[in-house]
Amino acid sequence: MFDLISRYDTQILEAFWVTIKLSVLSAIGALVLGTIVAGLRVSPVPVARWVGAAYVTIFRNTPLTLIIVFMSLGLYTTMGWRLAGEGPDSLEQNNFRFAVIGLSIYTAAFVCESLRAGINTVPLGQSEAGRSLGLGFLQNLRLIVLPQAFRSVIAPLGSVLIALTKNSTIASAIGVAEAATLMANMVESEAALLAIGAVFALGFVILTLPTGLFFGWLAKRYEVAR
Repeated sequence: MFDLISRYDTQILEAFWVTIKLSVLSAIGALVLGTIVAGLRVSPVPVARWVGAAYVTIFRNTPLTLIIVFMSLGLYTTMGWRLAGEGPDSLEQNNFRFAVIGLSIYTAAFVCESLRAGINTVPLGQSEAGRSLGLGFLQNLRLIVLPQAFRSVIAPLGSVLIALTKNSTIASAIGVAEAATLMANMVESEAALLAIGAVFALGFVILTLPTGLFFGWLAKRYEVAR
């Protein structure tokens, strides 16, 4: 295993750096989009609630591989949608950006459900107090409900983001040069399947373990007392 690491050290670091960028950008997109969908799910407007419920139902029950492949083969290859300009690296850049969008859209459904569970833990009196002060729905949600909801679901959100990091390997299906792509290439050229698997398993443990510990600490530090 250590011989493999010494021979592929630069490529392994570059592949995991792509995985980190993919995970961080997708996490930001998923948190923003998931928060918006969660707002729709608890909206007083029936149509907005229906749109939020439809979004969660569709994307939570659609395979991530299908979403990622559709982003590349459907939007980029077939329909010609581009997220990067022309050039020798345009295919790689487009696939990376479409992978970020696909991961964000998919993970946002799980972020939404975690947040909705947190919103349900906020006492009804808090919202009623906000309305009595003249706050509208969006103001009430932004200033009173969501801050408490986020504090209630820090640990579940951490689990969702850890799952996102592991799901980033699906991006290899459209040729994004992240960890799973390098692993597949190494398996084809090296007769050391167990050692290769151990190297990449260790790499993902190094990525996800600190994330779990950090969100566990945040949950204890900012837990809402009921």
